[in-house]
Amino acid sequence: MMKKQVVVICGGRSAEHEISIQSAVSVLGSLDKRRYEICAVGIGKRGETIAGKDLYDLLSADLPGVDFLPVDDWITYLRSLDPGRTMVFPVLHGPYGEDGTIQGLLELLDLPFVGAGVCGSAVGMNKVHCKSILRDHGLPVLPSVAVNCEEWRTDGGRILERIRSEIGFPLFVKPANMGSSIGVSRCDALSELEGALETAFRYDDIILGEKGVDAREIELSVLGGFNPEVSCPGEIVPGDRFYSYEAKYLDQSSRLIIPAVLPDATAETLRQTARRVFQVLQLEGMARVDFLVERESGRIWVNEANTIPGFTPISMYPKLWAASGIDYPRLLDELLRIAVERHFRRKCLSVDR
Repeated sequence: MMKKQVVVICGGRSAEHEISIQSAVSVLGSLDKRRYEICAVGIGKRGETIAGKDLYDLLSADLPGVDFLPVDDWITYLRSLDPGRTMVFPVLHGPYGEDGTIQGLLELLDLPFVGAGVCGSAVGMNKVHCKSILRDHGLPVLPSVAVNCEEWRTDGGRILERIRSEIGFPLFVKPANMGSSIGVSRCDALSELEGALETAFRYDDIILGEKGVDAREIELSVLGGFNPEVSCPGEIVPGDRFYSYEAKYLDQSSRLIIPAVLPDATAETLRQTARRVFQVLQLEGMARVDFLVERESGRIWVNEANTIPGFTPISMYPKLWAASGIDYPRLLDELLRIAVERHFRRKCLSVDR
């Protein structure tokens, strides 16, 4: 039987480009070479194609059994693929990879792909719309204020006062469309707020000011379709004021506790809420749902949903599934199976009146 072809796309036009490369190395190294013909294609920060030896050098890893095809243009290459034997695994974090853009292209090309579709990806990536939808469905999200760059440019003083009065301190300032805590700042006083807004506006033209709480950071992995499975919870103990980019990838003092030490009732509430978040946002395939659990009251808040979570060796998504009985190679198999099932289901929808 001819092997199915898996095309891993990595890199991307995002500040999370380097994290994508790390995730891709793990995915490429863990896919079952006996079952799949594995190819890798990269996208540069300006959207250019990175392929062949250039991509091999960029990944800086020994990956036997992986084809680094010397393609001239990654979009033209995708157009040449056979949907009947090809599955695409976009390992692209952040804008232009996790926000529905690449998913729309793959839908137009009729290619099965891992992860959420256009709608789920776009909503999951946008913190403003995501929290609004979750709030409308009765799910607990913290008070927040959204601000666009034009408002900030024309009336910055009013914006500072609005955030101070409506949210109070401490608070977090975040780009609406970004991950890996890039552009995120914690503010404990008004004197820190202007600099935090300027930092966030470097990465997006809409930002979110969100109430800060004294809480534990708990994450759960979700896998499946309309009725997904949910992993055990894990806890992040950051080595910084919060789980910043540096705390995630550079500071060795951050710790992951898997499984998180929680009362059984709290753990079950988190699992049910993570499943509900996945369903409400119309996610598919995979997501990591992040929560804040207040230390004193135990109150639970949904922080965010990541539709293409990290797959690096230190990433929570695969670690949580390993602790829940699904090892890395089997997890990848399951994600690819779900992608093919979803593609087949959608192909069966009528296009006639």
